[in-house]
Amino acid sequence: MRLTLLFKLILIAALTVPTLAVAEPSGPPTRIRGTIERFEDHALTVKSPDGKSVTVALAPDFTVRAVVAETLADIKPGEKVGITSITGLDGARQAIEIHVFPADMSALRMGEFPWDRGADSLMTNAPVAQVSSAPQGGVIKVTLNGEEREISVPPDTPIVTYATGDAALLKPGAAVFIIARKEDGNVTAAGVTAEKNGVKPPM
Repeated sequence: MRLTLLFKLILIAALTVPTLAVAEPSGPPTRIRGTIERFEDHALTVKSPDGKSVTVALAPDFTVRAVVAETLADIKPGEKVGITSITGLDGARQAIEIHVFPADMSALRMGEFPWDRGADSLMTNAPVAQVSSAPQGGVIKVTLNGEEREISVPPDTPIVTYATGDAALLKPGAAVFIIARKEDGNVTAAGVTAEKNGVKPPM
């Protein structure tokens, strides 16, 4: 009896492990920026600024988020933001875009990590501590790991927040930003951030 039970357990384990291995996501995230060439049956083809095209297979229940323009004055302490920054001429961090996360957006990755908008670009996701604005540019302070980080914001810095969108936004010529995954030559994604009313994703 014991040997029979042990054999059954081994057999179940042998059948289960491959299933788990297939289900586990793999590969680093791939950021895709560009304009839509076509969208058909969950296949979204995007042309990047360098002229190359990539087709992304969207999940059956994919989501679409639009972006809405904001100003530095709209950002309030306590809100969570994502800031792409580079090193300015004075050696300080300088924002090249800011996106404000809605309060109901969950599963946010707080922290600071390399980005792909320049050799030394960083993405800083953190709560806002203080905002000061002026015609010549402002400053935003965020709190990260118990410390404040200060990032200057030039007057022409794109600032957006997110709004609910739908597949109607996925039309040829619209700008999109996608965080996808590559596996076995396929590019897949669960959602798309898309242009709306002329406001383009600046991430």
